Amino acid sequence: MSTTNAALIMLAAGVGIPILAALNAALGQRLGSPVAAGLILLAVALAVTAAVFAFSGGSLRAAASAPPHLFLGGVLVAFYVLSITWVAPTFGVGNAVFFVLIGQLVSAAAIDHFGLFGAQTHPLTLARAGGIAVMGAGVFLTQIAGRG
Repeated sequence: MSTTNAALIMLAAGVGIPILAALNAALGQRLGSPVAAGLILLAVALAVTAAVFAFSGGSLRAAASAPPHLFLGGVLVAFYVLSITWVAPTFGVGNAVFFVLIGQLVSAAAIDHFGLFGAQTHPLTLARAGGIAVMGAGVFLTQIAGRG
């Protein structure tokens, strides 16, 4: 996959996160239950993923031998979906996503720097740390300071 295609896919995923937050928060309010909204979102996600998986001709045989900690991603997805669905209606989608982005910047830098979970190692240089700080400041200015 080309760098451009990878960047475009991830840009689209990034665009989708606030939309997901707003839609699921609204669904949770309509249903009177953020947990019910989270369950519906994850059920739809499972159905879509299963359909893509079926069309791709994949196999789950190797999953039986995977280390258990590799399945914790599902716990993190559930935590994200439930927390954003519960918090966004009162905290605001922008504020909720702001803190998600800050958390992503910090954890991504740590994962890259230490090569955690089998990721490629990309040391946290002064330039990268500065870039992350500028990104964090930009998100802060658009969400917190920009509301003045």
